[in-house]
Amino acid sequence: MSDDADAVSSLRATAHPVRLRMLSLLTGAELSAAEVARELGISHANASYHLRVLLEAGAVEVAGEEKIRGGVAKRYRHPWQARPREKASPEDQEVYVRATAEELVRRARLRTPRTRSLFCDAELWVTPEVWQRAEELVREASALVHAEAQPSRSPGTVHVNLTAATFQMTEETGR
Repeated sequence: MSDDADAVSSLRATAHPVRLRMLSLLTGAELSAAEVARELGISHANASYHLRVLLEAGAVEVAGEEKIRGGVAKRYRHPWQARPREKASPEDQEVYVRATAEELVRRARLRTPRTRSLFCDAELWVTPEVWQRAEELVREASALVHAEAQPSRSPGTVHVNLTAATFQMTEETGR
């Protein structure tokens, strides 16, 4: 498989609501397929399948193995810092954006009433300096929550969402 095909495969692999949830879980903890299945309320077979897809695409890695009831269970983690910048087709990017949007709708339904939240949608024109600073702040926020992610339901933690999409746009034609 070529490098371009690998990149597309990796992006497509993550473009599924269950797999997006798995990546979030595996950012703060190393979990087995059985633990992922319990947390997401899916079958063990389904969790194993999706973890294999993510593993083959390089989106998760095996963090270790442990003996359980005479067998061996792999523990997985999401190496979020090691994610390469991918070259993907516009079609694959759109599939990923649609999956992310679907997942955001699910998460928004879980929003705690009467707590602070921020929804921001903007298509604006700003100076390159302002844009660079805005991108830096979003990257900093993303790195902060990923680096400090804890296992699900850890004492003293709150369940949060951070979804961000930043990109410079091209000129529209045919207005």
